[in-house]
Amino acid sequence: MAVTQLGGTPPVTSESPLVGDRGPRADRDSRGFARARRIIASILLIAFALALLIPFFWMVVSSLKGPNEVFSIPVRWLPDTWHWEHYVELWTDTGMGTWLRNTIILSTVVTFLQVLTGSFAAYGFAKVRFPGRDVLFLVYLGTIAVPWQSYMIPQYIMLAQAHLTNTLLALVVLQAFGAFGVFLMKQFFETIPEELSEAARLDGLSEYSIWARIMLPLSVPALAALALLTFVNTWNDYLGPLLYLRSRENWTVQLGLKNFVANNITADYSMLFTGLTISVIPIAVIFMLGQRFFIEGIATSGLKG
Repeated sequence: MAVTQLGGTPPVTSESPLVGDRGPRADRDSRGFARARRIIASILLIAFALALLIPFFWMVVSSLKGPNEVFSIPVRWLPDTWHWEHYVELWTDTGMGTWLRNTIILSTVVTFLQVLTGSFAAYGFAKVRFPGRDVLFLVYLGTIAVPWQSYMIPQYIMLAQAHLTNTLLALVVLQAFGAFGVFLMKQFFETIPEELSEAARLDGLSEYSIWARIMLPLSVPALAALALLTFVNTWNDYLGPLLYLRSRENWTVQLGLKNFVANNITADYSMLFTGLTISVIPIAVIFMLGQRFFIEGIATSGLKG
C-alpha cells in the first residue's frame, strides 16, 4: 500500500517527474556553461597570442619594405613593392655570413659545455653523499644572485692576462659553467628513484657510468630545456661579445647588427629588419622543434619523489 503525506500529496521520489526533469536539464546547463567558458577562454588566448605575434609580423614585413616605408605615416602594414632582394644584399654586402657562423659556433659549444658540466655537477649534488654537500650547493646557487657587472672588470683583466681577449674562446670559458643549469638538473635528478642508482652500484657500475648510462637517458626533457635556454641566451648575448670581441671577423650577429646601424648615419632600417629577421629565424625554428621537451622539462624539474 502506498504511503501518502497529509493532504493526499504523494511523496517526492527519484521517479518523480519533477526531479527526473530537473536532473538532465541541470546537467545540460552545466555542460553548456563549461563549453561556453572553454570557447571564451580559447578566443582570449588566441587574441593574446596574435597580439604577441604582431611585433614579429611587423619585423618580417618591414624587412621587405622600401627604406621610406618602414616608419611612414599613416602606417603601412604591407609594402607596395616586396623587396626580396634585401636578403641577398645583406648577405653579400655585409659580414652576415661570418657573424652567423661565429654565433652558431659560440652558441653550440657553450650549450654543449653547460649541459655537460651542469648535468655532471647536478648528479653529484643530487645522488652522491659527501660532507658539506647541501652547504656547498647553497653557496654555489647563491652565485646566481651576484650580477655579472660587479665582477666583469677583474674577469676581463684575468682573460686579458691569459691573452684570450678578441677570441671566441674567451666567451666559451666564461659561459662553460652555469649555476642555473646545475639547479635545473638537480631538481630533475631528484625525481628519479634512488633505487636505480643503488641497484647500479650493486651491479658494479661506477658513478660516472651511472650518470652517463642511467641518469642522462632518463633526463632528456630536462636536458632539452637546459639546452634550449642556454642556446637562446648565448645567441642573444650582446654585452659579452661587446667587451671581448674587437675584430670584425669575430663579431656575432647581435654585435654586427648594432654596428651596422652605428656606422650608417642615414640607416636603412628595412635592411636592419632584414638582419633581425635572419637572426631570429634559427632560434625560432629550434624552439618550435624542442618546445615539447622544453615544456616537459620545466614542468617536471620542480617535482620531488
